[in-house]
Amino acid sequence: METSRRENLDRWTLQLTRRLTRLLHGISAHWLLLANLALALYLGLPVLAPILRWAGHPRGADAIYLLFRPLCHQLPERSFFLFGPQAVYSYEELSAFLGGGAVPQRYTGAPEIGFKIAICQRDVAIYGAMLLAGLLFGPLRRRIKPLPWRYFLALILPLAIDGTGQLLGFWESTWWSRLLTGALFGVACVWLAFPYLEEGMGEVHRETSQALRDGS
Repeated sequence: METSRRENLDRWTLQLTRRLTRLLHGISAHWLLLANLALALYLGLPVLAPILRWAGHPRGADAIYLLFRPLCHQLPERSFFLFGPQAVYSYEELSAFLGGGAVPQRYTGAPEIGFKIAICQRDVAIYGAMLLAGLLFGPLRRRIKPLPWRYFLALILPLAIDGTGQLLGFWESTWWSRLLTGALFGVACVWLAFPYLEEGMGEVHRETSQALRDGS
């Protein structure tokens, strides 16, 4: 009885190991596609929110706004709007539209001015640039080397300066400064990380290929 249980456990462990090996093999072969799909989803859902609101599906839009609430401040004066006369609005413009009162932090817009994307302008720039850089990395993956750390720091420094200065009240950042600094940050992150991921996933793919051949 004890021998039978041990054999069953060994057989189950072997099957689990093979399945995990196949999973790692597949992920390592298609990691870039998976990463770009994740970035597209992270960027696409916030853009879908104003589309749903404009199309008359407020519940779906509100679910997306709620989903991204812990991930972004969602300030309307620092967000892009769709389906309105302007893509960006100042706090004063929004306040005037609302009758001169305070603008709620989670204000999502109205048919007259359009509806807010569920993440801020800087986040749109960051993840949009990361997605674009990830797509460009595909055909260039064998030629791109990891970004040296000094250049990485130089590319993310503008975001740190712009964000810190705004936080401390030295100035108010503009939509174009958020867009530029966010895009530089996003490109820097991909340029630094993806070549290392390519190297690491290549090693995982070779090792799992060998393990699958040995286990067949």
